[in-house]
Amino acid sequence: MTLEDLFSLKGRTALVTGGSRGIGRMIVEGFLAAGIDRVYITARKADELNEAAEALGEKVVPIQGDISTMEGIEALVGELSGREQKLSILVNNAGAAWGADYLDFPEAGWDKVMDLNVKTPFFLTQKLHPLLTAAATQETPAKVINIASVDGLRINPWETYSYQASKAALIHLTRRMAARLVKDHIYVTGIAPGAFPSNMNKVARDMGDESAKGIPNRRVGDKYDMGGSAVYLASRAGDYTVGEMLTVDGGIVNALLPTHFADPAAGR
Repeated sequence: MTLEDLFSLKGRTALVTGGSRGIGRMIVEGFLAAGIDRVYITARKADELNEAAEALGEKVVPIQGDISTMEGIEALVGELSGREQKLSILVNNAGAAWGADYLDFPEAGWDKVMDLNVKTPFFLTQKLHPLLTAAATQETPAKVINIASVDGLRINPWETYSYQASKAALIHLTRRMAARLVKDHIYVTGIAPGAFPSNMNKVARDMGDESAKGIPNRRVGDKYDMGGSAVYLASRAGDYTVGEMLTVDGGIVNALLPTHFADPAAGR
């Protein structure tokens, strides 16, 4: 057994939604390091998408579009189906957030987030089922990786109601999809990231040192943490992991003591 036997993605093709920046781009870089044949990335902004593809190299293929609607999902599936006969790995990473005071929270902020964060992963995976099953065997299953958040595992102080609800929903949806798709040799798992620098987490991006103070291991996440986690789930190393949500957060969910416990003198 070698590291290549465990973690190589040679001979495989992936689609990473929202792959032009942030966590999506970190995952793409991890797949490239693992030797993947080809990675398709999607985003709404064509210039940003093309710049990322050019920077990441010839194995990365951009497909511009808005997958927050069924029309956009079907357009992406049609484009990909015209290029590939099978798809080994799907990463449902594209997402949105919305913050507003409880009394002012708008319906638009609910629908936009729920559509992209919950509806899109389900229906994109459903529409790509023929390509995924074409790649899937007992020996080499296809993989679907849903990118959730630690905010789906515990509440945070921000009034991002639809975001936190959507990520909790995606975590449970991951388990339910896994139960159905495992019989087709498609293994569904997920990652619940903590603080990673991105446009959606500007605090981690712009004030990393300050953000790190609230994380047990005292740093924000980086591309090695996210890329490595995704490669594990996508590769042979993760073939016995089904329906699991991998928490990648420096200990926020499972190793962060409540304030009144962290100080031994508290409460005296």
